[in-house]
This record gives sequence, C-alpha cells and structure tokens, in this order.
Amino acid sequence: MPLLRLYTSVDVTETKRDELLKSLSGIVAKAIGKPESYVMVTLNQGPTCMGGTTEPSAFVDLRSIGGLSRSVNRDISQQVCQLLNQQVDIPTDRVYLNFTSVDRENWGWNSSTFG
Repeated sequence: MPLLRLYTSVDVTETKRDELLKSLSGIVAKAIGKPESYVMVTLNQGPTCMGGTTEPSAFVDLRSIGGLSRSVNRDISQQVCQLLNQQVDIPTDRVYLNFTSVDRENWGWNSSTFG
C-alpha cells in the first residue's frame, strides 16, 4: 500500500524510467518493511520552478499505512535524493520530499479498504 509519486522537471528516457521506478520501489519496500508487491511508484514529468529557477528538480510524495517515522523518513530521503542525483542528475538540494501516514480506513484496494 505505500505509494511514492515522483514529479520531476527532468525528461526521463524510457530506459532510465523503468530502472528508476524499480529502484524507488525497492528503496520504499526495504525502508518501510512492506512487501514490494504492495508498493506503487508513479512518475510525472513536466515543467517545474523551484527557488526561482527551472533547473532540474523533483518533488517526492510518499504515502503509507504505517512504516513511516522520523528515522525511516530520513533514510528514505537520503536514499531517494542520492538515487535521483545518480540516475537522472538532479542535485540533492533540488529535491523536496513529503511523507504522509494514512489511516487504514482512508486507503482503498480490491473493492474495499484496509480498515
């Protein structure tokens, strides 16, 4: 049930896209302690202005039922920023991340909810 949504100004090629999505999925599953089969990662690409410039940047929105904490969020932030820097050349200081813990009754799947 973890969902990571990546919004970026970088034009990610199809080859890099698949590698990036799979890498992000692995990071989330391991850090949160959920099976990777529950993780969803999406990619949205388009113009972005951050700090008054349109240089490469990204916004990462991670939502999960449980598994998030101060230390987990810091670990994910470090790993995701490093990955985006290495794979798509986004400087780590040009990445914002948002972490949201969702109540079980507010997350639906397979015609029902988790709570």
